[in-house]
Amino acid sequence: MPCAEEVEGRGSAKGNTVQTAVARTQGRSAASIGLDGVREAAKKDRKARFTALLHHVTLERLRESFYDLKRQAAPGVDRVTWSMYEEGLDKRLHDLHEQVHRGAYRAQPSKRTYIPKPDGRKRPLGIAALADKVVQHAVATVLNSIYEVDFLGFSYGFRPGRSAHDGLDALYVGLTKRRVNWVLDADIQAFFDTINHEWLLNFLEHRIADRRILRLIRKWLRAGVSEDGEWSATTVGTPQGAVISPLLANVYLHYVLDLWVQQWRSRHATGDVIIVRYADDYVLGFQHRQEAERFLKDLQERLGTFGLSLHPDKTRLIEFGPYAELRRRRLGMGKPETFDFLGFTHICSRTRDGKRFVVRRKTIAKRLRAKLKVVKQQLRNQLHDRVADVARWLRQVVQGYMNYHAVPGNIECVLSFRTQVIRYWYRTLRRRSDRRHLTWERFGPFANRWLPRARILHLHPCLRFYAIHPR
Repeated sequence: MPCAEEVEGRGSAKGNTVQTAVARTQGRSAASIGLDGVREAAKKDRKARFTALLHHVTLERLRESFYDLKRQAAPGVDRVTWSMYEEGLDKRLHDLHEQVHRGAYRAQPSKRTYIPKPDGRKRPLGIAALADKVVQHAVATVLNSIYEVDFLGFSYGFRPGRSAHDGLDALYVGLTKRRVNWVLDADIQAFFDTINHEWLLNFLEHRIADRRILRLIRKWLRAGVSEDGEWSATTVGTPQGAVISPLLANVYLHYVLDLWVQQWRSRHATGDVIIVRYADDYVLGFQHRQEAERFLKDLQERLGTFGLSLHPDKTRLIEFGPYAELRRRRLGMGKPETFDFLGFTHICSRTRDGKRFVVRRKTIAKRLRAKLKVVKQQLRNQLHDRVADVARWLRQVVQGYMNYHAVPGNIECVLSFRTQVIRYWYRTLRRRSDRRHLTWERFGPFANRWLPRARILHLHPCLRFYAIHPR
């Protein structure tokens, strides 16, 4: 396989290495200062390679990583839960720390499980053993101090201090404030399952020269998966659900996609080009159709070089923007098409007076139905639970839904979700033998006291985006 620099059209990585001058300590403050030094060195020299990073995986950092994990997460092949691991935690972490630094640490295979998708298919997940999660989290914390310097601004997925709503805000501003007439809604087919291990390690070596860190990552990649008690090897891909996977995916796409898009835009684009990426899901906007079509062709070739491909059903080039509706109406082509991104359907629209173009965002209909279906089934399972317990759970469900979906322009979907949840709750209570006398007149005020009112919780995307990015 040729070296990564040749394929990317870049010079070879700088040969000089960087070794942070920090004492090998287990103290929280010293360890934090050590990572600050790594971050500053990475920022000072964007081509520097770090030869000594494993000593930042301290006993204290392992402890912090353990307490950062989800406590209710499903166990891996070791069948050890978070609460079980907490018993005798000091000894467990001490032994784990020694194994990692002696090179005796062995990664366990991920446990294969499946979760349903809105379209009826199932998404494969790999649940790592708890000890593996702890080490992966600690290593990811160390590596983030380097790669957060390198990652580009239009990458929003699984990064510290960034969220899906930051990506949605950036997309809204790009679609409304830049000259965008065409949108490429792209999705990489089975991305996490087709990551090439050799290319990934080559990309990591641009910045990481600590062989012990690279050896740990190689162990996780090759640990395999266990399904129904049978182990199978993994020669490509990184399991969705592993703590380290989001960072590795971002590193892979940083070199395969992000840097290339930035280069393509400066070399070939004559009009505006915008991009927002969240993990393997991304949207691009173009001013000119010819450039959008050329980019799509070049993108397919680029991804093919690294063993990836675009999803044929989820990749579309559509007319979208302030002039799309006017042009299509003039040509008798109907309304502009819509596209989905990060849980919302994006629709061409205008302000009430019709003078200004806006992007209307609605909850994706099939996801709304899928969420309601889950709530309905759970209510049936809790048919005979205490009413107060069910009410507290539903309050969390409705509030959690609003925390993500209550964006400007989406109040109808939020209200619809809340109303349907109340109806399901009412029907469930009516099925109980001692609740046949329950009427809607009595239940309505009761539900309103327990469940939060539907309201918009997020600022207008332009206000929030410009507050974070004043320039």
